[in-house]
Amino acid sequence: MLSIKKYAAIDIGSNAVRLLISNIIEEKGKPTLFRKSSLVRVPVRLGSDVFLKDKISKENINRMVETMTAFRLLMNTHKVVKYKACATSAMREATNGQKVAELILNQSQIKIDIIGGEEEAAIIAATDLHAYLDDSKTYLYVDVGGGSTEFTVIHNGNSVASKSFKIGTVRLLNDIVKNESWFELERWIKEQTNMYEKVEVIGSGGNINKIFKISGKALGKPLTYFYLTSYYNTLQGYSYEERITQLDLNQDRADVIIPAIRIYLSAMKWSRAKHIYVPKIGLADGIIKSMYYKTISSNTQ
Repeated sequence: MLSIKKYAAIDIGSNAVRLLISNIIEEKGKPTLFRKSSLVRVPVRLGSDVFLKDKISKENINRMVETMTAFRLLMNTHKVVKYKACATSAMREATNGQKVAELILNQSQIKIDIIGGEEEAAIIAATDLHAYLDDSKTYLYVDVGGGSTEFTVIHNGNSVASKSFKIGTVRLLNDIVKNESWFELERWIKEQTNMYEKVEVIGSGGNINKIFKISGKALGKPLTYFYLTSYYNTLQGYSYEERITQLDLNQDRADVIIPAIRIYLSAMKWSRAKHIYVPKIGLADGIIKSMYYKTISSNTQ
């Protein structure tokens, strides 16, 4: 007997808001399958408000209400049975973050949970990373967001260290990441990886996914440090407008992609990694899995 249900995950980041709808396919005697049904991304850049002015602007509050109302309608038409909405660093740090969450609940009936950096890392770790890992290897998992980046060291298939740093693409664009934060990150990566002979990096986030797509590499094949450095240098040779018109990047991607690569390259350099794998998974995938296995709370439609 085949059972198919739909779950939805909403990831409210500092650079964009995403709705992932997944089919949960259950068949007696077989492993549960998680299949992406729909993914919608809306570039509401909350971080530009919060990291400079400490609160979400009236304009972006209205955009968030409209986006969440649209997401509610999409979940209804898809007949989603369970959902969870998680907000990360921008709403976490906004002085009016909780009030905005309450307004959205009243206007769209979507309940938003504002989660901490460590919880975010734990949810991301719940994704089916093991399908992409060789348990005999050591990996540094790097999930780059607009406001923060989550790092997890995975050794012999187990997470052995995890930490969130306030170094993200939107913060870097606005030049509000202090040198001390970079020094702290460098120390942490070196301390957590120098005992291993060889480390590979796993990258997640919209920017590395875009770079991987542009590379034309087959899924499961890594990008090299040399390739990433070369692409980074290429991007810097183009203006913001040229990245949109000549390199075919979306306007909300064309600026943040450069600081994103800087974070990945730094992580590779400090962990002595020569390759970065891109499995195309992230927080929304982790929310779906965590809801199914009941390691986090969920809301019914």
